[in-house]
Amino acid sequence: MKALPRVALALLPTPIQRLPRLTELLAGPQLSVKRDDQTGLAFGGNKTRKLETLCAAALAEGADMLVTTGSVQSNHCRQTAAAAAYLGLGCTLVLVGDETPDSGNLLLDILFGADLRWTSKGQRDSVLQIAFEETKAAGRRPYLIPYGGSNPTGAAAYAFALKEVIDQGPSPDWIVVATSSGGTQAGLLAGARMLNYRGRIIGISVDESHSELGPRIASLSEQVAVLLDEEFSMPESSVWVNDDYLGQGYAILGDAEGEAIRVFAQSEGLLLDPVYTGRAAAGLIDLIRKGFFDKKDEVLFWHTGGTPALFANAFQKDLAKVGRP
Repeated sequence: MKALPRVALALLPTPIQRLPRLTELLAGPQLSVKRDDQTGLAFGGNKTRKLETLCAAALAEGADMLVTTGSVQSNHCRQTAAAAAYLGLGCTLVLVGDETPDSGNLLLDILFGADLRWTSKGQRDSVLQIAFEETKAAGRRPYLIPYGGSNPTGAAAYAFALKEVIDQGPSPDWIVVATSSGGTQAGLLAGARMLNYRGRIIGISVDESHSELGPRIASLSEQVAVLLDEEFSMPESSVWVNDDYLGQGYAILGDAEGEAIRVFAQSEGLLLDPVYTGRAAAGLIDLIRKGFFDKKDEVLFWHTGGTPALFANAFQKDLAKVGRP
């Protein structure tokens, strides 16, 4: 694959860790986890990989600040604010939701010195564009990063992440990952195609249906390929998005997510977050219980981070119940 300019922000390669007690507990396939919660920047997470290529593009354009958007407890926004601080750049975050007490990711956004603006989901993109234009009018040189960092430049980082997994070997039969803005799964799929990876990649949706996410991921995967000089067609049928685990909606912690967080914590000492990895792990556990995987299969759960959300006020009451019988 064509090399892309990057700024070193992540501690790579992240380890792959076997999960023997969880494997035994679920009596299912051979489980392991890709620890992208350990990428290093501001408690880590998958967005750090994307920010390496996105920030390189920003610096190449002479940017002096980053502008992006996400939810109140956005992992992407937290890592963007941290990257901006590390690189000596300004940062404006357009946060979707109501102003809440400072906790979890939001507390870290403030600690990293980001300028915060608030909006609704319906107004998100327009307010983001307004913030971008206003900073330009004020004489700054902003670089606009889309929701989740999920454009070809950001998603391409996960094509290289798949190569990292292959190099760590042996290659898993299945990769299971949380999917939302779609960039991580699109990059993995592009990498799989370019590197002839024969395993399957399942995205457990945390907020949107397959009909919404599938075409977006397919298109983004094709755009990643073009960026990396490996042009190909990605049919939507090749994009596996499982939308059976949307629960009560985005960022609402239900019984399934609560059980997944407890089971991972108490069997492996591994912390999941209440929005993304908790929901993806709930899907993984249910698929195992339904006999979806063969017991001989090697299944890699891609941990995309999100630990600070465990300490957000919005989740504290429900999380307090998770570890108790």
